[in-house]
Amino acid sequence: MSRVLDGKVALVTGGSRGIGAAVAVRLAEDGADVALTYQSNADRAAAVVERIEAAGRRGVAVPADNADAGTLAAAVERVAAEFGRLDVLVNNAGVFQVAPLPDLGLADFDHTIAVNVRGPFVAAQAAAAHMGDGGRIVTIGSNVAERAVFPGFALYSMSKTALVGLTKGLARDLGARGITANLVNPGPTDTDANPADGPNADTIRSFTALGRYAEPAEIAAAVAFLAGDGGRYMTGAVINVDGGFTV
Repeated sequence: MSRVLDGKVALVTGGSRGIGAAVAVRLAEDGADVALTYQSNADRAAAVVERIEAAGRRGVAVPADNADAGTLAAAVERVAAEFGRLDVLVNNAGVFQVAPLPDLGLADFDHTIAVNVRGPFVAAQAAAAHMGDGGRIVTIGSNVAERAVFPGFALYSMSKTALVGLTKGLARDLGARGITANLVNPGPTDTDANPADGPNADTIRSFTALGRYAEPAEIAAAVAFLAGDGGRYMTGAVINVDGGFTV
């Protein structure tokens, strides 16, 4: 039985845990061979590769820090060379830097922008060089790009809002080649970084219309839609998968 991504190769940055891991596994379940990058936890990345292989697809984990542009670009090149092609890039890796405005230094600013903005740009630029008609670039943003309900989010919100412009620009630059670029903004999602049983969870879920956190698989489902046949005529779009957080 054929699957929608049979014969495709996907790369998920920051794919060793949370939303990234869920996306990597879902794309494998849909038929893609999947590579993922990770920063430091090789064991966790290997566990995701095992899940990819359990879905009957080829998986590989590549160490790469999104803050290191050269290493990140090299990781994209390695994946394209090892698999012989690259069809889907999911820009998921990110850093969550939240603090009161007076406590944020220029080093915090530079690191956040390097990981959350420059990293997706570098990865997209490198990946697009290997993509043909039907290529897909999906970037993971955040609901706080549209609604920052707590203080301390100025830097993080700014970095995620920049991805709107990046996505729209990529869509225009790459559209003539049949490559789409879209942005998925998750809302509260039950991960290690923001657990549904965390100290502020009740307050956070009260901001959503559905009154609950998402499961990582629900974010992955939106990414899979954009990566598959359903995303053929969608580009430059910003899709909020946030349980109504921004309504």
